[in-house]
Amino acid sequence: MTFGHDSRALRLHTLAWLRWLAIGGQTVTVLTVALVFGFPLPLFTCVALIGGLAALNLALSLRYPSTQRLSPEATLALLSIDLLQLAGLLYVTGGLGNPFAPLLCVPVIISFAAQPLRYSLALFAIALAATTALAFSIYEVPWYPGEELYIQPIMQTGMWCAVIATMAFAAFYVYRISSEATQLADALAATELILQREKHLTQLDGLAAAAAHELGTPLATITLVAKEMERELGPDDRFGEDVALLRSQSERCRDILRRLTSLSAEGEEHMRFLPLSSLVEEVMAPHRDFGVTLELVEKSGRAGEPVGNRNPGILYGLGNLLENAVDFAREKVTVTVEHTRERVTILISDDGEGYAPDVLAHIGEPYVTKRSRPDKAGGLGLGMFIAKTLLERSGARLEFYNGPDDRPGANVRIEWPRARMEAVNGK
Repeated sequence: MTFGHDSRALRLHTLAWLRWLAIGGQTVTVLTVALVFGFPLPLFTCVALIGGLAALNLALSLRYPSTQRLSPEATLALLSIDLLQLAGLLYVTGGLGNPFAPLLCVPVIISFAAQPLRYSLALFAIALAATTALAFSIYEVPWYPGEELYIQPIMQTGMWCAVIATMAFAAFYVYRISSEATQLADALAATELILQREKHLTQLDGLAAAAAHELGTPLATITLVAKEMERELGPDDRFGEDVALLRSQSERCRDILRRLTSLSAEGEEHMRFLPLSSLVEEVMAPHRDFGVTLELVEKSGRAGEPVGNRNPGILYGLGNLLENAVDFAREKVTVTVEHTRERVTILISDDGEGYAPDVLAHIGEPYVTKRSRPDKAGGLGLGMFIAKTLLERSGARLEFYNGPDDRPGANVRIEWPRARMEAVNGK
């Protein structure tokens, strides 16, 4: 049996505990049927099947650490053993007439929740064969001595259909939920990385100021020592020129650090706070020279516009939406900015073909990868999801829609409560 190191693989400890739970439930059920109700059943065979599973589980638990992760092949093997053991137990206790027959769905559901699809389909095929075999069980359902509980063939067929339908529906449902959760987790991880990168870039000015401050003291010492050496040596033919060069270069370094420090101090407020108009201009600037006209429409003017904290998430999110509009526009993209006492709204519109109807309903989901023009770069997948997530974290509400027939094109409306876009008391 092989074992894997994928962080998404099932742990042996998890399957072991689930198996102990199954073993305990099977043991209690068999003993209750045999000893409490007194129903006749092949007790030795049942105990052998349960004991064999318990022995295997104990051996695996002792052989491997609890943190051991299973490869897909190993997981398929263990779940197949669980399924076949349960099928054997059901076979000797009445087959599909046994009311516990639907438990065959459990290993299949576990597989579809955690396994690659091809391994889950293989286990489903095994479960299908095992369920079909149960329909031909030669054992009767345990019942009161002297009475026969006869299961009509039509009832056997109905049970077979019920078990298979339950298995298929539950497996498909769990697989879809698990796949979407995995995609969402991956996309959110990418979002966090991008946000961290944007924050890191905005902090570089602070790092530059800190470096200038730290280097200032030793550089001042070097300059002072160079001046003393130049004064002591006087017009020395051997070292005078070198000392003068050392002093001039140290002075040059001090000038560079002085400019660096002043640049950081002058740009600090600009880096911390941005008026709404400056924010929009900063977002639009990188996209101006791509053969598409960018038009800025300021409905409310700049008087009384909100001034907010510099938010890397907003800058990246708006930049991604604008880039997408530029990619799919024919000639022009319009950015309309409006602010009131309650709301701040930014509308990004392009003159392209708009969103395809089948895509419009799923915009913002990770890995939706096309719009309506496959000949253009870009798309509406992970990047759009990241942009939407970052903007919603800032308090925005996004609306995606197509323009009217006379002005076709894609539109993205981003709206914030003004309080979320405005710095309060300089914070």
